[in-house]
Amino acid sequence: MIDLAAFSWRFLKVWKRNLVVYQRIWKVSFLTPLFEPLFYILAFGLGFSGLIGSVHYGGADLSYTAFIVPALIATAVMWNAFFETTYGSFVRMYYQKTFDAMMATPLSLEEIIIAEIVWSASKSVAAAAIMLTVLGLLGFVQLPMGLLLIPLAFVGGLAFGAIGMFFTGIIPTIDMFNLPIFLFVTPMFLFSGTFFPISNLPGWMQPFALAFPLYHLAELARRFSIGTSETGTIISIGYLIVFFLFFTVLSFGAMKKRLIQ
Repeated sequence: MIDLAAFSWRFLKVWKRNLVVYQRIWKVSFLTPLFEPLFYILAFGLGFSGLIGSVHYGGADLSYTAFIVPALIATAVMWNAFFETTYGSFVRMYYQKTFDAMMATPLSLEEIIIAEIVWSASKSVAAAAIMLTVLGLLGFVQLPMGLLLIPLAFVGGLAFGAIGMFFTGIIPTIDMFNLPIFLFVTPMFLFSGTFFPISNLPGWMQPFALAFPLYHLAELARRFSIGTSETGTIISIGYLIVFFLFFTVLSFGAMKKRLIQ
């Protein structure tokens, strides 16, 4: 059971603490979402597009570049949130002992965890905003509808931040994060309809792709970027919210076992 009395707006204090620390390195973090879409467009747009031609998706024929561009934003949301609540949170918890210090204050463990997840979603929003600016100027995102990618990045960031927090609660050492990345994140990155429609997969693989949260995030990104998708908008939004709530509850239990002896 979740103790609702353990929650308050005090979690924003933890969020602000992370923001203050991040302000010292934001110039370096700014470069990845700025140049990443350009590199992908050059590699896939110029390289693969000539081989593949058009992609039939959502009842329309799209250029390969137009097909993958929204997925680039979705994957950036995933990587930013997941890495923040795995490597970033683990360092704060295990090496810097920041969690121990915060737990000596009136903050509850639940508030600390929620703050970490919301902070990871905030970083996803920043990355998506930078990419949206670049891709919008290049004409790959329809505006003003494409502005909906900003709140979408927050919802997607919550989902991936929650599962990252769960892994932080159960992974014994920082080196072991290679396992969830290899066994979960990498297959999701490759088989969630990011680089090709999942209809190209064998029938037995398609249900697995549909279960990946990145698939639903990429579908929503395409809906808001190019105006078409193959999955209902409400279904995909609902899936991400349920995914976030489910893994947030799991992360509460895992982190309590880890930190409260």
